[in-house]
Amino acid sequence: MDNELNDVFPRGGKNPYSQYFVGQSYLNMLSTEQVGVGNVTFEPGCRNNWHIHHADEGGGQILLVTGGRGWYQEWGKPARALEQGDVVNIPANVKHWHGAGADSWFCHLVVEVPAVNGSNEWCEPVSDEEYAAL
Repeated sequence: MDNELNDVFPRGGKNPYSQYFVGQSYLNMLSTEQVGVGNVTFEPGCRNNWHIHHADEGGGQILLVTGGRGWYQEWGKPARALEQGDVVNIPANVKHWHGAGADSWFCHLVVEVPAVNGSNEWCEPVSDEEYAAL
């Protein structure tokens, strides 16, 4: 198991949104002005629930992978493996999840794209069966 991760930005404390994650994650908000930018770190096997960033205009997220190995998946599509240097543009109103590989820490910056009437909807967890099949 790859338990070494050279964090580019400070890891931060335990994620206050942990009720929407399977496993342990950490959050350090790097910017809350102009555009929200957070450093999210996932322990091996940790993933967030399926979720949707709703918006009437704009919105969504951009993930900038800074370390480890992980996954991103949109509802109804195959999962995409992620590694350091990958960029994921997540449109508004698309159901998706992201998280660490089973045997690797994973870290990404999340950039919140400004939105008109933006809100987040947290949905069901990614099942152990779905995750194990990756």
